[in-house]
Amino acid sequence: MATFTQADLVGYIRQAAGEDGEIDLDGDIAEIKFADMGYDSIAMVEVTLLAERELGINLPEDRTGKDATPKEFVELVNELLPASI
Repeated sequence: MATFTQADLVGYIRQAAGEDGEIDLDGDIAEIKFADMGYDSIAMVEVTLLAERELGINLPEDRTGKDATPKEFVELVNELLPASI
């Protein structure tokens, strides 16, 4: 994987935190805060830990929490991903 995408993030969200049904994760969610989609701090810790484990990176908690957006999360992961992945 050379680039982490929103679709990759949605897969991690579904796997780690589940899907509520009120928000269509396949829709235009890039600018919606995770909290506004129903994901609390605990859910985002689970998503973050999964991403770290799967991708071999360390994500700062202050940038991946419930007040972040999918766009911000994806951009951060791409900044930290080694070019070899």
